[in-house]
Amino acid sequence: MTEYLFLQPLDVLYLRGNRLFGAAGDHGEALMPPWPSLAAGAIRSHMLASSKVDLAAFADGKATPEGRLGECLGTPEQPGSFRVKVFTLAKGEGSDTVLPLFPLPADVVAQEGVASYLYPRRPHPNISYGTPAPLPMLPVFRQETPGKPTRGRWLNWDGLVAYLAGKPIGSNLLVDSGTLWKNDPRLGIAMDSERRTVEKGRIYTTETMALAKGIGFLVGVDGADGCLPQDGLLRFGGDGRGATVQVCQSEWPAPPWTRIAEEKRFRLVLSTPGLFPDGWQLPGLAWENDSIIWHGTDFTARLVAAAINRAEVVSGWDLARHRPKPAQRVAPVGSVYWFDDLEGDPGGLEKLIENGLWPLIDKPDATRMAEGFNNVLVAAWPQE
Repeated sequence: MTEYLFLQPLDVLYLRGNRLFGAAGDHGEALMPPWPSLAAGAIRSHMLASSKVDLAAFADGKATPEGRLGECLGTPEQPGSFRVKVFTLAKGEGSDTVLPLFPLPADVVAQEGVASYLYPRRPHPNISYGTPAPLPMLPVFRQETPGKPTRGRWLNWDGLVAYLAGKPIGSNLLVDSGTLWKNDPRLGIAMDSERRTVEKGRIYTTETMALAKGIGFLVGVDGADGCLPQDGLLRFGGDGRGATVQVCQSEWPAPPWTRIAEEKRFRLVLSTPGLFPDGWQLPGLAWENDSIIWHGTDFTARLVAAAINRAEVVSGWDLARHRPKPAQRVAPVGSVYWFDDLEGDPGGLEKLIENGLWPLIDKPDATRMAEGFNNVLVAAWPQE
């Protein structure tokens, strides 16, 4: 069962990425939305501290929580049953219900407040598009008059419902990121960690994020079974900034399963970054009879097109080993894959929503699994 928490910052947040930072005059850029590993680390640390477990001893493998908490958190190398399933911005409604917000997927283009879908088309045989993927179709955006896309749009709850159902997305279903958060640049100077004095010439700037009122982060966790914090404060992001934590009610809208089963086609959308062995390619893909077939759980389908945003690199600091985590390329949130010729049990798609793509990977990374990577949504193919 998925349990939901709503995290709301008390002040601005330092949401750092993995770009080098530390030289004089450097500018530290913020990462928005941050990786789901940020929420996983904050919540797991809070659970350990609340149970009076020595964090340093736990990181060194010298202390393990007892009972159900131990089964949930495991060890730094084997994190137990804890797994972040949902991580996104969300809007609190002044009650226990929190509604998720979702960044505009790669197959949707917003122009002047109205969003339009990209549709897979067969490429012209006499034109070379220079794409690295040998897929039979390309996502194409058609419009009556030329126009420049607008950036920084998110889907609200009703917009997410419409998107998963493949229905039109009007201006009332879009949210501008400027209404969700503001950049708040800060000026600082480096400190000598031993002398506790400033270092001459080491002035830098860094971005912080100031979230709007009622906006926070929705975190859905599987495998915790009542061990999650019910309220209080936790450290969230850089510089130990605080955030309130509260139990909430939330859910993701369901796709039209009956329609998907009848049409035998669907879209797969990454709801958290995709960490795959072969770059952007989903685990379970294989060449068969000049087609790329996806072998899922209890079903197969043919991959016909993909819209992948520019690859990102995820890293982070490993507290247990006192060193940076390996830098790994990920397919960003909102990347979209089109499939047709669905054969087998469509219920296998529901299993992927519940478990993520990890069951399709031969040697899954237990740490990254707990941190919330490789989660997906399933959406209907929009009608033209």
